[in-house]
Amino acid sequence: MKFKPNPEYRLMDQVREVLRYYHYAYSTEQSYSSWILQYIKFHGGKTHPKNMGKNEVERFLSYLAEKKNVSAATQKQALNALIFLYKKVLDIDLGDGIAPTRSKRRMNLPTVLTQKEVSKLLGNMKGKHALMAKLLYGCGLRLMECIRLRVKDVDFGQGRIFVRNSKSGKDRTVILPDSIQQELQEQIDYVIAIHNNDIREGFEEVYIPAGPSRKYPNASKETAWQYVFPSKKLSKDPRTGKTLRHHVIESGLQKAVKNALDRAKIKKKASCHTFRHSFATHLLETGTNIRVVQKLMGHADVKTTEIYTHVMKQDIDSIKSPLDLL
Repeated sequence: MKFKPNPEYRLMDQVREVLRYYHYAYSTEQSYSSWILQYIKFHGGKTHPKNMGKNEVERFLSYLAEKKNVSAATQKQALNALIFLYKKVLDIDLGDGIAPTRSKRRMNLPTVLTQKEVSKLLGNMKGKHALMAKLLYGCGLRLMECIRLRVKDVDFGQGRIFVRNSKSGKDRTVILPDSIQQELQEQIDYVIAIHNNDIREGFEEVYIPAGPSRKYPNASKETAWQYVFPSKKLSKDPRTGKTLRHHVIESGLQKAVKNALDRAKIKKKASCHTFRHSFATHLLETGTNIRVVQKLMGHADVKTTEIYTHVMKQDIDSIKSPLDLL
């Protein structure tokens, strides 16, 4: 039977209840809630969504494209949030063919650092943030894939890292660089020490996704499930109310990378994700097959990986500018 939220709850409480029933990520819960509130405010803030429909959804999405100039991906995220609201929460069929003014798809070439710039940037970082940045570049990880890395997903024997439930819910395997294995082992030893202390204090649990928590009831207390980069402080899970040791927040690493860019005097518009772009580009430049790079990056379509061929250094180095031929 289809899950129905408590009719006595207010709308946004119903939204959160359904999101949590279907085990959506907390970041998705925040994003969807924000879009639904924006949709309601756009139409005056007093009309309940059940009294609106396809036309109102199209007007809101068109407004995002025409007036707010949002990207195609952002517009799609807003559409997904509203489809969720009507289909899962309100049990209303919006029908097929929602056709707002579409945001223009832009092919933005990724910012890529040279290997010398990566080395210089990493040299201006220290501690756990330096190790995390090395994982981003050395393994091609996304920011949150690094932040959410668990002890059990690091395999020193095979020299592999297992990325679980990444973008689009897919798993993949990436290489673990030899040069950081000792450093990473020391970080895991630190995790084991603080977890043992948490056990003594009565706070041994960590957040576990719904599926594994049902299959392995005691997994939340096991060292293997602890985050490789845990928060310094315990915190209360907003969904369950339990006091847990969560992972570090991503803003810490983002600020560390920004500060390192300033110290290294690198004038490119770079971020944590630039390490991932650089990982793929440098592999292609050294002759790695594009299909292998696609697999390591977790791209569903090789066309996504092909964008890095547009910024490969070797394709440009052999070309002379016509100005230099005068």
